[in-house]
Amino acid sequence: MERYRIEHDTMGEVKVPADRYWGAQTERSFENFKIGTHRMPPEVIRAFAVLKKAAAQANEKLGMLDAERAELIGRVCDEITEGKLEGNFPLVIFQTGSGTQSNMNVNEVIANRGNEIAGKKLLHPNDHVNKSQSSNDTFPTAMHIAALCAAEDRLLPAVECLTQTFRRLETEYMDIVKTGRTHLQDATPLTLGQEISGWRSMLEHDAAMLRDSLHYLQELALGGTAVGTGLNAHKDFGKESAAAVSRITGRDFVTAENKFHSLTSKDGLVFVHGAVKALAADLMKIANDVRWLASGPRCGIGELTIPENEPGSSIMPGKVNPTQCEAMTMVCVQVMGHDTTIGLAASQGNFQLNVFMPVMIYDFLESVNLMADACDSFRRNCAEGIRPNRERIDENLRKSLMLVTALNPHIGYENAAKIAKLAHKEGTTLKEAALKLGLVSEEDFDAWVDPSKMV
Repeated sequence: MERYRIEHDTMGEVKVPADRYWGAQTERSFENFKIGTHRMPPEVIRAFAVLKKAAAQANEKLGMLDAERAELIGRVCDEITEGKLEGNFPLVIFQTGSGTQSNMNVNEVIANRGNEIAGKKLLHPNDHVNKSQSSNDTFPTAMHIAALCAAEDRLLPAVECLTQTFRRLETEYMDIVKTGRTHLQDATPLTLGQEISGWRSMLEHDAAMLRDSLHYLQELALGGTAVGTGLNAHKDFGKESAAAVSRITGRDFVTAENKFHSLTSKDGLVFVHGAVKALAADLMKIANDVRWLASGPRCGIGELTIPENEPGSSIMPGKVNPTQCEAMTMVCVQVMGHDTTIGLAASQGNFQLNVFMPVMIYDFLESVNLMADACDSFRRNCAEGIRPNRERIDENLRKSLMLVTALNPHIGYENAAKIAKLAHKEGTTLKEAALKLGLVSEEDFDAWVDPSKMV
């Protein structure tokens, strides 16, 4: 039989599970919002613990909170960041759009756990843990902390590891000349290393854009309280709390210059996720390139081989599919969907507050985590095992009609086109067509049409 204790809030008494630290407001939200399975991400809960500890330190420094309570709040916050209080944050994403109930969830857990540690009732969730704060400035603050840390700690390192893999492959295969392709049609030659260098450069640019965008997340709304005026907070609370967040996280955060903006606008998160979407767009292209070039094994392009990780068909024996490419492309379209949600959510809300914040941060963090996992999986299980099929590469290169482009400076575009058309029509080589038309000598053709000199 389940055991309960009685908690109360301004609306009255509520039964709460005896083995949990949350209070009445958390329980009301838990009961009233049985919507989906998407829970508040642990990154957001840890960010809340950081900002609550920072707020307590700032309040103590400014003479707004005594040292005993400030230390007790910080101690419980450390337990939260260390994962010691898991199971105490049960609320779903689809709750109040300001995230008030999750803010109170954290406040109640800190207060009840702190009072347990102290052996007496020292902390009140609103009066002490939430002192100088409102859900309207704490939730956007938690969003920025969680988003910045996830991008720096998870996504950027994963992108860099994949970039290093492509950099190695680029060097190893720089001298392998192959046919290029534009519009899914044959084009002039390049080297396999040059082709891979394009992939590498995409990731370098994406990472640079992401890093450049992150400074918008360094601005914290904390200190704005309910509507941006800072009511019930010390005038220096925003500055001091941002400094404390910086000390705790080891990252540079600053108080937002205009709290009216930081409470109601979510443009920074939209902008940063745009960089994540740019990464998704490039990874979609890279994964598609790899699976096209590895298509076959006999009836496709077949210029690359990739690792054979698992059987590909329940009915066709011996079939192996480019599953890592498929997983990557699914992640990419999911991120693009998230970008739509985040953009629409940021355009909503009224007057002094955006009320779509939980779904925004949920989708942002899922994008970052999925992208990081996909980069790691694609690197380990596909990219590191990419190998050239030299025989197929050479065969396709020799057959390419677009080698005729090298003749343009010598015999003109129209004459070169005649050679290509004849070769294609009669199924001959370019050389045979050129000699048949009498437009170039065998000696000149061999000197001018050299793929190794066309890259």
